[in-house]
Amino acid sequence: MNLAKIGFLESLTLDETSGIMGAILVTDAETKPLEFRVTAPIKTTNFQKTLYGDVLLEHVLVELISIPLITALNEELDLILVKDPLFLGSNNKQGIRVVHIFAQDEKYQQPQKGVEELKSFRGGSQRVFIQTSQKYETELPQIRDLLNSLSEQRNLLEPFNRLRVACEQVHLQKTNE
Repeated sequence: MNLAKIGFLESLTLDETSGIMGAILVTDAETKPLEFRVTAPIKTTNFQKTLYGDVLLEHVLVELISIPLITALNEELDLILVKDPLFLGSNNKQGIRVVHIFAQDEKYQQPQKGVEELKSFRGGSQRVFIQTSQKYETELPQIRDLLNSLSEQRNLLEPFNRLRVACEQVHLQKTNE
């Protein structure tokens, strides 16, 4: 496995009436953008909320955001990084490995089983971890090693900030038309 092209997949909850947007930013190994895709806001109905219950958000993120975005890409990805662990359900729907990346303060105080720590960006103190679904858990040490060569040079959480701002800009453009 090589990490020439990485996807950063994120969702943005707009507000109660505007729904959820999804976006994917494809970058090279230096996190320079190669391709960007965004969904229209997805608005769930009260009936869907009733029928899906607790699994509605996962359904939206996997079936209505990640799979359509991945399918629409022109670039061939080596790996997809996500901040929301619900996106890991995408691993069972397509062939590109989806890996959850998070800072220590976001989810866990102590690393758990099935979690690998990445090297710090430029020797910083922020601890960053990755995990994946059971389907690719045995590959996690190899994925960690590949990401480590990048994580020392690039902040792998920063592209998610770019995605969030890009989604907000797209949404603002659409609402002002």
